[in-house]
Amino acid sequence: MAGTYIRAALFVVLLATALGPAAAIYLPGVAPHEFDDLEPIPLKVNKMVSSTTQLPYEYYSLKFCQPEEGVKLVPENLGEILMGDRIENSPYLIEAGRPMECRVLCTQPMSLEDLQEFEERIREEYVVNWIMDNIPAAMKRMLKDANGKVSYVYQAGFPLGFVDGENAYLNNHVGMTVVYHTAPEFEGRRIVRLEVAPQSIKHGTYNHEDPESYPSTCLEPGLSQPVTGFSSDTKITFTYSVQWAYSPVKWSTRWDVYFEMTDNQIHWFSIVNSLMIVLFLSGMVAMIMMRTLRADFQRYHEMESQEEAQEETGWKLVHGDVFRPPVHPMAFSVMIGSGVQVVVMTVITLFFALLGFLSPAQRGGLMTAVVVLYVLMGVFAGYFSARMYKTLRGENWKRCTILTAVSFPGSIFLIFFVLNLFLAYEGSSGYVPFQILVGIVALWFGVSIPLVFFGSYLGFKKPAPENPVRTNQIPRQIPQQVWYMQALPSCMMGGILPFGAVFIELFFILSSIWMHQFYYMFGFLFIVFVILVVTCAEITIVMCYFQLCSEDYHWWWRSFLTSGSSALYVFLYSIFYFFTKLHITHFVSTLLYFGYMAMITIAFFVLTGVIGFYSCYFFVRKIYASVKVD
Repeated sequence: MAGTYIRAALFVVLLATALGPAAAIYLPGVAPHEFDDLEPIPLKVNKMVSSTTQLPYEYYSLKFCQPEEGVKLVPENLGEILMGDRIENSPYLIEAGRPMECRVLCTQPMSLEDLQEFEERIREEYVVNWIMDNIPAAMKRMLKDANGKVSYVYQAGFPLGFVDGENAYLNNHVGMTVVYHTAPEFEGRRIVRLEVAPQSIKHGTYNHEDPESYPSTCLEPGLSQPVTGFSSDTKITFTYSVQWAYSPVKWSTRWDVYFEMTDNQIHWFSIVNSLMIVLFLSGMVAMIMMRTLRADFQRYHEMESQEEAQEETGWKLVHGDVFRPPVHPMAFSVMIGSGVQVVVMTVITLFFALLGFLSPAQRGGLMTAVVVLYVLMGVFAGYFSARMYKTLRGENWKRCTILTAVSFPGSIFLIFFVLNLFLAYEGSSGYVPFQILVGIVALWFGVSIPLVFFGSYLGFKKPAPENPVRTNQIPRQIPQQVWYMQALPSCMMGGILPFGAVFIELFFILSSIWMHQFYYMFGFLFIVFVILVVTCAEITIVMCYFQLCSEDYHWWWRSFLTSGSSALYVFLYSIFYFFTKLHITHFVSTLLYFGYMAMITIAFFVLTGVIGFYSCYFFVRKIYASVKVD
């Protein structure tokens, strides 16, 4: 029955993947807003980010112009807070359909300390992020391919300033082009894009008493606005302009320009590369199943005497020890439960992402879904941990349940808490307030742990599965193994292929996280995830078969570590990515990078490990149930 449900769920997901692009399914979670002529359109400001420091800061941490009514923080969900978003109101006045050649926002007095802070952030390549009608402001960039073909891409945000020689200059003027769509079926304008073009202009004088007055340099810029070279306090004038442009792009597809990939061929190369690995492993598994195992079964069934069986070598000889419980059965059961919890959370998250429920219009939705789903999947962790612990003849089920509930999430929370202290020290908007941490701990202890105990109760209540062969009282001596079949070389070799199946897509995921790019290729990601599951299963089965043929029955931990070792390669690749793609020099930024990558690596370890173990577990039960043992 369970297998039927799983196959049905996979069919639905594959169908959604296949039909998604053709049917243009889009579930943003918000309704379109039509703006009437001259209706005020709020422009909100978000965090400033830098791929050089990886430390987000609030917009008003610098001395920008502030609204007359004061700065107000927009209510945020859990995911936005964890991602460091701090969305606030702004003093920009924009009215639907009304163009503005130039408008003065304010003339801001700057102390030397203020100028120094601007200079520091400019040299660290900080990017300013704005939001209008729930879409990010973006800069339009032109690209040329080798054939001279011109294409345009949109990059979210705009640089705070630029460096020329020894001097740093502030972008104190922003030209905005509000792109809108109109149609007979509705009245007003629907905003589909906000294009920004920042400029650095050293403004001249203007009439401060006239709100419509602006400096002539706004239309005829000359010098740029420096933030260096001052010996005393000064003033900087901030200005902006607004233009309106019609677009045939509909509101439902307005996010597409942010997701246009110039490297789709690389994604397809990644898929083809992964499929080649899967085909190679599938061929090996098929050879083992159809030729080697069939020959083994035939030979074992044709044995005429016990003496002939004693002379035989191979995996059948360890039938009396193959289901002997491994060392540290409680720790093993905890790893199994934690891995199942991560696997189920990942599958459900990918399913909702494929259907469009976790689109970028739902800012913070992906992170919120990951946290909430992980908490709710505690029942799976408790159930599978308890079942495994009972299978391994464990008796202290309460301790096993507590360790399952606190070990993996506790290690992740500990790393996150330490990193959060450094973020607080730096004054970054990525710092998660104490009350939010208390709320997360409340979710953990109030929801997740009770669900783990409930699942554990269900798991211990059911009788332990009966092994297909009996376990001898005296352990069989394991013969000396060749070097490549020993534990460490075997596990390290086993992790290479699962990593090879995902490392190209891993590059895009890391770029999304650390280069602040949009990632919405969930169709590709789902295919790569399926390939990863198949690769982990097949490589573990192959390595497990060779191990049993070598009369080594210590396969429990080995099966988990064979595919789980791919996480080590993920972490090594993150080190390579750090030194080749990023230009981080700050100690705290480096600590943040490797801290978050350690969290990702731990999650990837238990995810791939449990996939490999259960594949091997069912394989071993199947082959030993197919032979006759006296």
